[in-house]
Amino acid sequence: MSSTPAFALSINPATGEEFARYPIESQTEIDASLNLAVAGYRAWSAMPVSGRADVLRRLAKVLRADIDALAALATNEMGKPIAQAKAEVEKCAGLCDWYAEHGPAMLNDESTAIGKDAYVSYLPIGAVLAVMPWNFPFWQVLRGAVPILLGGNAYVLKHAPNVMGCAYALQSALKEAGLPDGAFSVLNASNDGVSMAIADRRIAAVAVTGSVRAGSAIASQAGAALKKSVLELGGADPFIVLADADLDGAVKAAVTGRFQNNGQICIAAKRIILEKPIAQAFTEKFVAAVKALKVGNPMDADTFVGPMARFDLRDELAGQVQASIDGGATLLLEGGKVDGKGNYFAPVILSDVRPGMVAFDQELFGPVASLIVAEDEEDALALANHSEFGLSGAIWTTDREKGKAFARRLETGGVFVNGFPASDPRIPIGGIKHSGYGRELSHFGMTEFLNAQTVWVDRK
Repeated sequence: MSSTPAFALSINPATGEEFARYPIESQTEIDASLNLAVAGYRAWSAMPVSGRADVLRRLAKVLRADIDALAALATNEMGKPIAQAKAEVEKCAGLCDWYAEHGPAMLNDESTAIGKDAYVSYLPIGAVLAVMPWNFPFWQVLRGAVPILLGGNAYVLKHAPNVMGCAYALQSALKEAGLPDGAFSVLNASNDGVSMAIADRRIAAVAVTGSVRAGSAIASQAGAALKKSVLELGGADPFIVLADADLDGAVKAAVTGRFQNNGQICIAAKRIILEKPIAQAFTEKFVAAVKALKVGNPMDADTFVGPMARFDLRDELAGQVQASIDGGATLLLEGGKVDGKGNYFAPVILSDVRPGMVAFDQELFGPVASLIVAEDEEDALALANHSEFGLSGAIWTTDREKGKAFARRLETGGVFVNGFPASDPRIPIGGIKHSGYGRELSHFGMTEFLNAQTVWVDRK
C-alpha cells in the first residue's frame, strides 16, 4: 500500500498560496460513503423520470443564481480566467435544461423488429464512480453526471485534489435542487481508496476523464472487477487548414481553440497542420493574434490566459517545449514561465514541428501551439493520422463537401469542419486509439451506463 496523503490541497495558481485543504477519507469513511450512495440510488431510481427531470431544471436555476460564486471558486482553485469560468457555469446550466427537455424520451422503451411484444427497456444499474480532472471542474463532472443521474443511477465523484471545493459546491447545488442524499456524493479518497471503491460491489461502473496513464490503470482495475468503464483520455488534436480555407476565420478559431482555458483542454487545436500554399500567411496572422492575448490576473474580466493549474504541470510543459526545440522545432513566439509567485506560462508558438518531436507526438497540456507544414492535402491527412491519439480534430476549407469527405478519413472520435473542437449536449464526445472509448453527451451518453433489458412477452 502506498502512503496516503492527509489532505487534498487546493493551491491558488495565481498567487502560489494555499486556498483550502480537505481531509482525505479513511477506509471507514469510504465505506460509509458507498453505503450512502446505495441508499441514494434506491431513493433516486424509484422516482419517476419526470421527477428526475424536474430536479435537473431546478439545478439549472441554482447554478445560474450562484454563477458568480461558482466561477470565482473555479478561478481560485485552478486559474481559469473569470469570464471563461462564468461561461462554464452557464454551459452547465444549459446542459441541465437540455437533458431535462430531451432526456426523458431517450429512456422510453424501444420497439424491436419483432413487434410490440418485444422491446428494450433502459434501466439504471446502480452507483457509477467517476474520476474527473480539474480543467473544467464543473462541466467535466456534469456532462457525465446529468445523463447518468437522469437515467436513475447514483453518481460518486472522485474529483482532482486541487478542485475539491468545486466538487463540494456541486454536491451542495444538487442537494438544493432536490436530489436525495447519496444520489450524488463526493469521495475524497487517495489512489488506494479509489482502487478499493472500484473493487467494491457497491460500485457498478466507472467513468474516467484524464491522462492515458490514469485511464489505463483505472480501466484495468474495473476490468478485473468485471465492471464497465468509459474513458475520455488525452489528445493531440489536429487542426488542419487547407489551401482554400478562410484564413481569418481559421486563425481566430485556432487562437481560441488552442489558448482558451490556458490551453488546458483535451479537445483543442493542438497540432496546427497548414497546407504549404497558405502556411506563411496563416503563421503571420496567427502569431500577431496570439501576441495580442492578455496574459494576467484571472480575476480580470479581459484576461484570456491566466496561470496554469499546477506548478508541476508548468514545469513539465516547459520541459516538453525545450525537448521539442532540442529536437529541431523553431521557437517562433518565445513565452514560457513568467517570473513571480503565480504559475503563469505565457503563450509559446513552435514551428517546423515534425513527427518524432515531443510537440508532435505527445500531448502538450498548456498554452503552446505547434505549427506543422504539409505539402498537400494527402500529406496533411497523413500527418493528422500519425498519432497514438484519436480524440477530435478540425478541418478548414471553403468546400464543405470536401471537408465532409476529408472528415471520414480522419482517425478521430469527432471532426469539426470550419470550427474548432468543442463539446455540446446535443452531440456525443469521445475518442479512439489511446484517447479512450465510449461516449458522453447526447443519447449515446445517456445509454452508456444503463441496462438495455430485452423484454419479450408471450414468445411463441
